[in-house]
Amino acid sequence: MVAELTALRDQIDEVDKGLLDLLARRLKLVAEVGEVKSRYGLPIYVPEREASMLASRRQEAAQMGVPPDLIEDVLRRVMRESYSSENDKGFKTLKPDLRPVVIVGGRGQMGALFQRMLTLSGYQVRILEQEDWPQAETLLADAGMVIVSVPIHLTAEVISRLPPLPDDCLLVDLASVKNQPLQAMLAAHRGPVLGLHPMFGPDVGSFAKQVIVYCDGRQPESYQWLLEQLQVWGARLHRISAVEHDQNMAFIQALRHFATFAYGLHLAEENVQLEQLLALSSPIYRLELAMVGRLFAQDPQLYADIIMSSGNNIALIKRYYQRFGEAISLLENGDKAAFVESFSRVEHWFGDYARRFQEESRSLLRQANDSRA
Repeated sequence: MVAELTALRDQIDEVDKGLLDLLARRLKLVAEVGEVKSRYGLPIYVPEREASMLASRRQEAAQMGVPPDLIEDVLRRVMRESYSSENDKGFKTLKPDLRPVVIVGGRGQMGALFQRMLTLSGYQVRILEQEDWPQAETLLADAGMVIVSVPIHLTAEVISRLPPLPDDCLLVDLASVKNQPLQAMLAAHRGPVLGLHPMFGPDVGSFAKQVIVYCDGRQPESYQWLLEQLQVWGARLHRISAVEHDQNMAFIQALRHFATFAYGLHLAEENVQLEQLLALSSPIYRLELAMVGRLFAQDPQLYADIIMSSGNNIALIKRYYQRFGEAISLLENGDKAAFVESFSRVEHWFGDYARRFQEESRSLLRQANDSRA
């Protein structure tokens, strides 16, 4: 038995080495693709190409007796690595005549990420930090674009402190809230203004498939090149008004982050043993616990700013608290029928999205289970 297993495992090892050779060849080809895209200013992420390729590979896998989900999982992981490696080749400069870019808060994590991407695209980038304010007027005198990337609670104040900018200078902010910073920029600068909200953290390896929300400010023709540059980096753009943005972020960020904070606080106060929770957890709970832990591995000031940025956020959280209490009353009353009725009402509200989310979550749950030690 041992000899038979050893012989088979040796063959598997040889196949694995062959897979490594193929992956190395694929990454080399991807690097060449990246050079071509960089030369011609093509985006690193083309959804149509990706969808077509995956559909073809799934069909071919089925014909060969290989589970289509398996090849898609493998290819998606390989493509994620490929997108990151394409960054190393740089990007075409879509506005070569742009004067220096100044990032206010460029040593912060998000500011540093934009500095890197702009530098890879051939732009001259300067950094303006708090200790540089005595030289701010000099640093900004010939700026072609100014990006404000500072904590939310400081954004409007920093914008108001900016010295006069050249009339054609593009003023941009990266805050997680948009209406107040946008109004501050419009008041402080009479030139082009644009609000951006990267819907991702600064630890992403690539902009590919990442969503960046943008809110029009003033003179959109003057920042069309920047939107196109973001797309070249692979980002997916979503246009929305600043007011609508903040209304939606109340649910996407403020309410969600607060609920996660409250759950983490409850776990800590209950002093549960995380090792035992992980040992006993299903993949979905492991994933949920990982997302809770992720929050507490980051800057608490950022989340305090997001949650407390608006009175509307607090009002929404209070309504959530009220409904939480109403749900508890169902349990206290032992009213199973009312619970089922409420559950069914929410299921109906989700509609087809419920099944869709169930399908989408399966791959995430498999990955959570794969990471179990």
